[in-house]
Amino acid sequence: MSPIKRPRVVIADDHAFVADACVKLLEPEFEVVGTFADGQALLAAVPELKPDVIVLDVGMPLMNGLEAGKRIKRLVRTVRIVYLTMNTDLGVAAEAFRGGASGYLLKTSAGAELVTAVREVLKGKQYVSPLVTNDVESFFLEIRVSDMGHEKLTNRQREVLQLLAEGRSMKEVAYILKLTPRTVAFHKYKIMERLRLRTNAELVQYAMQEHVIPPRT
Repeated sequence: MSPIKRPRVVIADDHAFVADACVKLLEPEFEVVGTFADGQALLAAVPELKPDVIVLDVGMPLMNGLEAGKRIKRLVRTVRIVYLTMNTDLGVAAEAFRGGASGYLLKTSAGAELVTAVREVLKGKQYVSPLVTNDVESFFLEIRVSDMGHEKLTNRQREVLQLLAEGRSMKEVAYILKLTPRTVAFHKYKIMERLRLRTNAELVQYAMQEHVIPPRT
C-alpha cells in the first residue's frame, strides 16, 4: 500500500528565521518542497515545484508578495496562496484577495493558526485571521462591490518601479532584470508619464501607496 501523498507547500519570506519556523510548524502534516527569500525566485520555481499551497510574506525584495501572488495565480490557477505578514492594513488584505489569495494572517498569530489556514484553503475555503478582521462577511462583500479598476502599469513596469523605489540605481535594475540601462530609463520615463509623477520622491510615494514596497518608518 503506497503512502498517502501529503499536500505540497512552498514558503517565501526574506527573514530566514520566519521561514524556518513555518517549516517546523507545517512539516508534520504537509510536505514543504521549497523556501525562497524573494518574489522573483519564487515565481521562477513554482512551475517546477508544483505546490498546492504557497505561504508568503507581502513585503519581499526584488518582487513583493502581492505582485508575485498575482502572477503565480495566472500561471497556476489551482494553487492556494496564504499571506503571512505583519501588515494589518485591511486595504492590503483586500488587495491580496483581489489578486487571488485564499488566506491572510498575521505573524503575531499563534503558530497553530497557520496550520489551520493551510487546512482551510486546501478545502477550497478562504481564511482571514481574526486579528485582521472579525467581520469577515463584510470584508469580502466590500471587496466584491468595490471598483477594482485596471492595472495602470505593465508587469515589467511594476518590476522596474519596485527596484527603483527600493533605492537601486539604473545599472543595478538593469543587471537584475537583464535589461540595458537605456531600457530601464525608458520604462522609468513611461511610468512617470503614465502616473503623472515628476520626481523620484513621488515615485517612491506611489510605490508605498500601492503596496509595491512597504511604508518607510
